[in-house]
Amino acid sequence: MLYALTALFILQLLGELLVQLLGLPLPGALAGMLLLLAALLAYGRVPQALESTAGSLLQNMMLLFIPAIAGVMLHFDRIAREWLPFLVAGIVGAAITLVVTAWTLRWLLRDSADARPREQEQAP
Repeated sequence: MLYALTALFILQLLGELLVQLLGLPLPGALAGMLLLLAALLAYGRVPQALESTAGSLLQNMMLLFIPAIAGVMLHFDRIAREWLPFLVAGIVGAAITLVVTAWTLRWLLRDSADARPREQEQAP
């Protein structure tokens, strides 16, 4: 678990450095996740330690949002002034998330449905 957490933090740090050095218009954490994706694609599989650590983090994800939500309350006056853009961004973001999730699920189910008949044909 310590190895996996260290790897995740190092990749996030590298993402932050990359964004700062290149002046990229995206969060450093996202750049770190893209680096993680590239590393996993190059490695070919997810190491067991990383899978179990990431699973633990995902199970407790709501706890990780508490500092961000508390930080938003520091800017409550700005949110009160600019509520419409925040509302539109939230609705549009949720709609995009639903559509992309549905497309991804459809794509994954299509691949599993294509594999199922081949497995049944090979069975004696």
